[in-house]
Amino acid sequence: MNSNSEKKTATDHFRTILATVVGQAFEAAGYTMEDSPVKQAGGLFRYRATYENGLYGFIEFQFLYLPTTEWSGNIKSRFRVSLVRTDQPNAQARSQHPDFARKTLSELVVNDFGVPILPSPNHWWHFNNTDELGRALAEAGHLAIGYGMPWLSGDLKASSE
Repeated sequence: MNSNSEKKTATDHFRTILATVVGQAFEAAGYTMEDSPVKQAGGLFRYRATYENGLYGFIEFQFLYLPTTEWSGNIKSRFRVSLVRTDQPNAQARSQHPDFARKTLSELVVNDFGVPILPSPNHWWHFNNTDELGRALAEAGHLAIGYGMPWLSGDLKASSE
């Protein structure tokens, strides 16, 4: 018999699927998931890399679990991906560095690179079940690897830069 403390929460489930879908590829690229139980309990999962130039790159997955209600239809959950380039080891710390940048992955792809692969620059990935979550994370992971990581490291410049 399982106690309530042994039951997986929605954020535990998200973390497991996130690590399964993108974890190895992100780690191979030099990104590690920060160990922050409090932030993760609130739905924030952050990968971090340190670059040779002393800057840090962060890829943040903000997960929101929405119980099914009349106003949310049958969409139970969603997430968005944000990118941060900074000289600070903490993604939330203020920076005056000239290369500091913070934006969503969808904003980078749609606005900065002009690739209309997502419906808008303010895109949230929605899902109703584990299969949909896996597909959504795979899509976001591919975009993070193809556009986000090289942009964060400075190896890929947007036409607007």
